[in-house]
Amino acid sequence: MTDDVVIQARRLTKEYIRDEFHIVALKDVDLDVRRGEYLALMGPSGSGKSTLLHLIAAMDRPTSGAIRVLGADLAAMPDPEMARWRNRHIGFVFQTFNLIPVLTALENVELPLKLTHLKKGERMEHAVTALKLVGLGDRLHHYPRQLSGGQEQRVAIARAIVTDPDIILCDEPTGNLDARSANEVLELLRQLNRDYGKTIVMVTHDPHAARFASHIRYIDKGELLPEGRKPEDWS
Repeated sequence: MTDDVVIQARRLTKEYIRDEFHIVALKDVDLDVRRGEYLALMGPSGSGKSTLLHLIAAMDRPTSGAIRVLGADLAAMPDPEMARWRNRHIGFVFQTFNLIPVLTALENVELPLKLTHLKKGERMEHAVTALKLVGLGDRLHHYPRQLSGGQEQRVAIARAIVTDPDIILCDEPTGNLDARSANEVLELLRQLNRDYGKTIVMVTHDPHAARFASHIRYIDKGELLPEGRKPEDWS
């Protein structure tokens, strides 16, 4: 694994066994993502793209194969160490925002910092900085119900970047947004990649969203297709 490759998967496979059903979500995936790359993973629903994202985020373990992220062997890492590693190195943006409704924007963004050794004042300072970066410096004390969908997702992005992670992972980040809000979020992600050098991997089924990335790969039926190839039924 070279210094500029921050995500490396080799023959990565994930299978689920539920009752009598055997589901192969990913099969023999080989993938390299370089530092500072903005990769869009595209594919039909159920193709395995979110499964791959969760493996990169150390939110799940592979059935077989190897995955190294920032030099760490995720498959061999104990659970407590994996949680600490994820909080330090990975920022994750969900489709459904996952904000806590009884907390303000500032308090939601502060949450990941509670797993660090920062004092309360330092945590708040970092959270304010992150919210200002995503254009919500005037919404610090608003609750999620007082924000638009696009603003909620920007709070979620602020929460993802407040620990200054090496890698930002996005699972359909514009899936619940109108066109205008989606564009604002996509522009923000592009800014984080271009101006701050963040490595971003975004799962999306939306070709418009994928065009904001610097690189596109397609997944179909659990297999990562060769460079430049799309699923046969992909328009």
